[in-house]
Amino acid sequence: MSEENITRIHLDGKEYILIGTAHVSKHSAEQVKEVIEAEQPDSVCVELDEQRYQSITEGSKWKEMDIIQVIKEKKASLLLMNLAISSFQNRMADQFGIKAGQEMIQGIESAKAAGAKLVLADRNIQITFARIWGNLGLKGKSLLLSQVIASIFSKDTITEEELEKMKNQDTINAILNEFTDSFPRLKKPLIDERDQYLAQKIKDAPGEKIVAVLGAAHVPGIKEEIKKEQDMAKLTERPPKSNVPKIIGWSIPVFILAIIAYTFFANPSAGLAQTISWIIWNGSLSALGAAIAMGHPLTILTAFVAAPITSLNPLLAAGWFAGLTQAYIRRPNVRDFETLSEDVFSVKGFWRNKVSRILLIVVLSNLGSSLGTFIGGADVIRVFLENL
Repeated sequence: MSEENITRIHLDGKEYILIGTAHVSKHSAEQVKEVIEAEQPDSVCVELDEQRYQSITEGSKWKEMDIIQVIKEKKASLLLMNLAISSFQNRMADQFGIKAGQEMIQGIESAKAAGAKLVLADRNIQITFARIWGNLGLKGKSLLLSQVIASIFSKDTITEEELEKMKNQDTINAILNEFTDSFPRLKKPLIDERDQYLAQKIKDAPGEKIVAVLGAAHVPGIKEEIKKEQDMAKLTERPPKSNVPKIIGWSIPVFILAIIAYTFFANPSAGLAQTISWIIWNGSLSALGAAIAMGHPLTILTAFVAAPITSLNPLLAAGWFAGLTQAYIRRPNVRDFETLSEDVFSVKGFWRNKVSRILLIVVLSNLGSSLGTFIGGADVIRVFLENL
C-alpha cells in the first residue's frame, strides 16, 4: 500500500491515519478505498458536515426547494454563491470524467463495508461562511463575490499535474486562492479554525484506529491541533452582528428625506427635481439589473417602481420584489430544479434555468438599487447645495 499523502499519528493509545486528498481526483478516491480496506479502522472521519453529507448521499435536493421561500428568507445571494462553488467543482470533475467529492463518497461506502463508525467531522458550512463574511469589510465582500463569480465563468482547463497540486487546497480554497493572498484574514475561518474543529472531531472519534479523509490543505494544521484540546463552542459561534450597518442603513434614508423635505420647503421646483432624480437613478439602475438577468417586462417594471421606495427602508430590497414577481410569472417547473446543478455549469445555463435566473434577478436588481442610492443621493445633495 502506497504511503503517499498518508500521515500516521500515534497519540494517547490511538492511531490516526490522515489521508490528504484532492476533492476531484480519481487517484484520491482509489487510495481512500485501499487504505480503509487494508487498515479496517474502528472509525472513518470524512470532511463533511450534515448538510453536505445529505447532499452527497441523497442526491440533489434542488427539486424540493421553494424558491419563493428562499427569497423571503433573504437567502438568494447565499444560494447563488453555493451554486457557483458547485459549478466550479463540477466543471473540474467533468473535465477528468469523475464525480466531484468522489473520495468522500468512497470514504462513506468503505466505512460501511468495513463496519466502521462514520464521523462527519467538518464544521457546518453555514457557520464557516458566516465567520468568513464577518471577517470581511465592504471592500472585501465585494472582491470575494467578484472573485468567486469570475472563477465560475472561467473557461480555463487544468492539467492532471495542476489537479494533483490542488491537493494542498480544498474545494472552496481552490476558488479563493488569490483572494486569500490579498486578504490573509480569510485564512483563519476557512482553514485554521476548521483545522481545529476537524482535529477535535477526529480525536474524539470512537475506537483505537481512526482513518480521516481530508482535503490535504488541512493535514499540516490537524497534525499540530490534534495534540491540543479545542474549544468547540467558540469555534461554532456565529459572529455578533455589528450595529454599524444598521445605523448607516437608517441614517442615509433619513438624511436624504430630510434634505428633500427642506429643499421642497425652500424651493418646491428644486425639491421636485431632487425627487425625480432619486426615482430615475434608483429605478433605472435596479431595472437595468433585472433586464441584464433577462427578467420578464413586469419584473423589470417592478424593480423600477420598488427601488426608490425600498432604498429608503433598510428592511426591504428591490431585488426581493423583482424576484418574487419573476417567480410568480415564470414559476420554475420540476425540470428546472432537476437540471439546476447542471445548468449552472455554464453562463448560458445560469440565464436559461428559471431558478438561477430568479436568483440573478434578486442579486442584480439589489446591486443596481444600491448603485442608484449612491448616485441618486449624490445628485440630491448637489441640488440641495445649489439651492442653499
